[in-house]
Amino acid sequence: MNNKTGKRRIRIVIAGLFIALLVFLCLNLCLGSVNISLTKLPSLIFGEKTDDTMSRILWELRLPRTIMAMLLGGALALSGLLLQTFFENPIAGPFVLGISSGAKLTVAGALIISLKTGHSLSSFGMVGAAFVGSLVMVLLLLLVSKFLPGGASLLVAGIMIGYICTAITDLVINLAEDQNVVSLHNWSLGSFSGTQWSHVAVAAGIIVVLFVVTIFLAKPMQAYFLGETVAKSLGVNIKRFRVVLVFTASLLAATVTAFAGPVSFVGIAVPFLIRRLLGTERTKLTVPVTFLGGAVFCLISDLLARIILAPTELSVSVVTSILGAPVVIVMLLKRGNGKVR
Repeated sequence: MNNKTGKRRIRIVIAGLFIALLVFLCLNLCLGSVNISLTKLPSLIFGEKTDDTMSRILWELRLPRTIMAMLLGGALALSGLLLQTFFENPIAGPFVLGISSGAKLTVAGALIISLKTGHSLSSFGMVGAAFVGSLVMVLLLLLVSKFLPGGASLLVAGIMIGYICTAITDLVINLAEDQNVVSLHNWSLGSFSGTQWSHVAVAAGIIVVLFVVTIFLAKPMQAYFLGETVAKSLGVNIKRFRVVLVFTASLLAATVTAFAGPVSFVGIAVPFLIRRLLGTERTKLTVPVTFLGGAVFCLISDLLARIILAPTELSVSVVTSILGAPVVIVMLLKRGNGKVR
């Protein structure tokens, strides 16, 4: 592919993603148990807020949920991209490696303890608990990876550890007597429902900061792809770079898990698809476009989760698994043929 063709392809992909973001943003706001007319949507958003049913549905339910789906989808895709860089493995992702399950376990534990002691757990407390769980899982995987040859073995180890964490979490939730704890079951399956504006504010603040950090990591990531020796010769502090990388990836995954539970396959499928669509590995480009792709992917998934069996709502992880798992299978097949780095 020549330079001119490559630039045109990149422009088309980015324009297509922005158009898809706008289209599915509108669809998520309009479609549901109560449909809102597309022609009425601008006046409901930009006009004066009222107490009528349509306005309350939009502002109290759909708008915060849709914004959260975009934010967390982008964060999850970025976390996957960073983990793939860290483990130098294209099948690394927060859900498949069990990192989301570890975060889910610590959040559920923290919520149960807070309810038993009569205290409420803040949004920052949930993120902090999830961060501890995700970081412990990353460190455990680092230890395990030293004894396992190949990416497939690491994948299997992550899945097994993730299943253990999920089983423990489900056991604790199912044995709980408190109705508030039992209601955690839906969250533990992965869902954007129940999002409040206060949650959006906290998640947005954390994710924006981490997005900026990831942008600054783009240049050393590009050097890291060439090997540690080359990266060092280009002035990259490998030890500090890897620490910042794993902390950023863990906190991104933790933020998603704290507010939406474990959401599957987005962290692997989206970075892979974005790189293939763009036809380039330039991290200064793939980092922001991966975030955009993750936002679109989760908007589509959340819309399908709400409307496929309406009025019953599916777990968003069910939809992301259906959409993302085939991509992972293709990646594994290509990796077996030596076509995926």
